[in-house]
Amino acid sequence: MGLCYSRNTSSVKDDEIPVEQPSQTPRLASIPQSPVPSEVNSYASSPFQSPLPAGVAPSPARTPGRKFKWPFPPPSPAKPIMAALRRRRGAPPRPRDEPIPEDSEDVDGVGGERLDKNFGFGKNMEGKYEMGKEVGRGHFGHTCWAKAKKGKMKGQTVAVKIISKAKMTSALSIEDVRREVKLLKALSGHKHMVKFYDVYEDNDNVYVVMELCEGGELLDRILARGGKYPEVDAKRILVQILSATAFFHLQGVVHRDLKPENFLFTSRNEDAVLKVIDFGLSDFIRYDQRLNDVVGSAYYVAPEVLHRSYSTEADMWSIGVISYILLCGSRPFYGRTESAIFRCVLRANPNFEDMPWPSISPTGKDFVKRLLNKDHRKRMTAAQALAHPWLRDENPGLLLDFSVYKLVRSYIRASPFRRSALKALAKAIPDEELVFLKAQFMLLDPKDGGLSLNNFTTALTRYATDAMMESKLPDILNTMQPLVQKKLDFEEFCAAGVSVYQLEALEEWEQIATSAFEHFEQEGNRVISVQELAGEMSVGPNAYPLLKDWIRSSDGKLSFLGYAKFLHGVTVRSSSSRPR
Repeated sequence: MGLCYSRNTSSVKDDEIPVEQPSQTPRLASIPQSPVPSEVNSYASSPFQSPLPAGVAPSPARTPGRKFKWPFPPPSPAKPIMAALRRRRGAPPRPRDEPIPEDSEDVDGVGGERLDKNFGFGKNMEGKYEMGKEVGRGHFGHTCWAKAKKGKMKGQTVAVKIISKAKMTSALSIEDVRREVKLLKALSGHKHMVKFYDVYEDNDNVYVVMELCEGGELLDRILARGGKYPEVDAKRILVQILSATAFFHLQGVVHRDLKPENFLFTSRNEDAVLKVIDFGLSDFIRYDQRLNDVVGSAYYVAPEVLHRSYSTEADMWSIGVISYILLCGSRPFYGRTESAIFRCVLRANPNFEDMPWPSISPTGKDFVKRLLNKDHRKRMTAAQALAHPWLRDENPGLLLDFSVYKLVRSYIRASPFRRSALKALAKAIPDEELVFLKAQFMLLDPKDGGLSLNNFTTALTRYATDAMMESKLPDILNTMQPLVQKKLDFEEFCAAGVSVYQLEALEEWEQIATSAFEHFEQEGNRVISVQELAGEMSVGPNAYPLLKDWIRSSDGKLSFLGYAKFLHGVTVRSSSSRPR
């Protein structure tokens, strides 16, 4: 399982270069690994610059590890991140000379009660599977090749993830294992999810039996190609990644550790299917929930994760980093220490000027930029990314996007004045952006040209798994009751389903906003007081001086600036060149 900080950290002098460490993520790799040509055994032509001395061959199948010290206390956010990870790993720190309890002596660090490590899984692992050699190792265990001895799967080779119970030193770590098994079982049916077969346990370990993917990691393929993919091949990879991500996001699952090491090919063929693995850090998330624990892998962690308030958009940032690497062969954010990486993620912008970016298509560059937007509200969802013009030639199968449910919920609960503002905006949506909304409208299966609550309920039920029930996403339907009495036609659905923040991320936002304001002037703008506008914005009297500037003194209606601010709060860029 990938974490932002490694367990084994040793010190080197400040002027020394960190030494490459193997990743600790257990993987369902094949035996043997995909051969990597000698010319790419150096990281000079790969996305990962080697810190090793000349002549020492690095392992290409891992995200760079850490081995360093901070000469001073780490700056924010590194210090609170380290503290959070220590809490996540289990009991409070013990004195160095105090031995760690044996399995039979393990107690919960909070209440002092003995931990119950009996999961209720099957007990006959040895009788059903013949274990083979190890193919991957991580902090909590390792992964082995195995062959089924009996039953329907007799003779079939599988991968067995072996999780050590001795490493489960807290109730939290035990719950993590339960959740991972639950997730694998619930999500197993998708084409791009690794198949889950069964789970067993004995006194020492938990054994998770899964599909054996014999094609190696995505990172191996990237390095074998000299560090990057041509656009046409990168699109084929990303469609598969996004298809899986759109699926588990719809189930209310956030992966939290998407990186090239966690995608495996089913075979060595060039057109082999790609599968996502390792849900050890994944979690269920409600539609109105934000997570705050800091987990992931440093190079792929999203800014909002470091700010401790995130949801499924964090996975989209990670896919943006993968997309950047696939297309140009280097990382968008770099640092010699994890603290430096985090500062780069929070403050720096990716380089889209140097080679090979001038030779990348404009739509490809736009695709990556819309994933690596530091404002998570402006980032594309997985379903939206599949509808992006750059991927449209790949004919990706579009999936229902749960973000539409949240937007429609907000729309039907909004005031008539705000709905008028959104209807005006919908009339200015560019045709390219309408493609996604049209696809979502049809996936909801409109009756007589409109959508009722029943359409939203039926569509969500069609895609539901046990994971969706666990994350309680269907609870949002209880808040959409006004749709029982009315229907949304396509025009009003566009007003409800459009994301103002994502439109603002477009280069043509100024033109869109100007056109929308013209429609609003004709059909929705009206005289409004500062007090009424404050009520619409859910702000108090302290905001009156600011809101007063949004209302034209000539007629008491919203100005262009006021309209733009009203649409999405105070984050919109102001423009002094627009008419008031």
